[in-house]
Amino acid sequence: MPTIDEKRVYTDNTGTETVFVATSVGVVSVSVSDDLVGGFGVAHRCSARDVAVERGTADPTVAVAAEDDVFAAPAADVDPESPEAATFEATGFGPASAVGFDGSTLLAADGDGRVARYEAVDGDTEGDGGGIGDGKWTTVGTVGAVRALDGDLAAAADGVHRVTDDGLTPAGLDDARDVVVGADAAVAPLAATGTGLFKLGNGWMEELTGAFDAVAASADGRRHAVSEGDLFARGDDGEWAAVPIPVEESVVAVAHGVATTYAVTDAGTFLVRADRSEEGERPDPSWRHQVLGLRDVGGVAVA
Repeated sequence: MPTIDEKRVYTDNTGTETVFVATSVGVVSVSVSDDLVGGFGVAHRCSARDVAVERGTADPTVAVAAEDDVFAAPAADVDPESPEAATFEATGFGPASAVGFDGSTLLAADGDGRVARYEAVDGDTEGDGGGIGDGKWTTVGTVGAVRALDGDLAAAADGVHRVTDDGLTPAGLDDARDVVVGADAAVAPLAATGTGLFKLGNGWMEELTGAFDAVAASADGRRHAVSEGDLFARGDDGEWAAVPIPVEESVVAVAHGVATTYAVTDAGTFLVRADRSEEGERPDPSWRHQVLGLRDVGGVAVA
């Protein structure tokens, strides 16, 4: 539990982040300042399978892939202290397995392999007060069952595919379970597959061997991956190593904030570690954790 001093620091710190966790009971929003966990609650009740936050904008949209539709809302409207006050709009995609953003374009996919992009109609680029606005879904193509979307890449049962204006182009590998394009062009894409963790350079190059399920990468060089419940991180020397966590549970999702790493376990424990201070210093790399008590975690994203 936070101490009185910690609560005071939390209250005085304006650099908070909202972390969204996709679970079987809905999208949970968690407020975090540095490595201190504040309020949290269910922002939208649904059977959420994936969640994504638009990057590169001051007013991002959060999108949720659920068993009945894709939902979206302005991330700024979600207050973890009163999360259900936010309104998530249904988009009409239907049951979805994955969701992501390619720039400002929302992409979604389903378990049958359909990948589609959300296109504004009548010049509407955002709804009242922000958000996704009025639009329609246009199918890009069909591949194997899609597990994850990030940028212009899709991770599917039959490998990684690139989303283009003309359709879907195979990009290699097999049994892709997660993919990340990185926060900027300097970050090489990473893919988690059933046989290893791969980095895209001159073709796909193996970073680690084994079954990997989740991956995250940040513009400042942080890299994390999950293999059969174990969390791995790439150090400053470029070497990967297992990262111990303070609970005997399996990690299922990982994401990066501006200066923080977040992980969520299969038992619903939310883990936070401050990777550096605002001055760029690296603090004590210990984890704090909060039991959310929610199972069937499908993904995590940061606004």
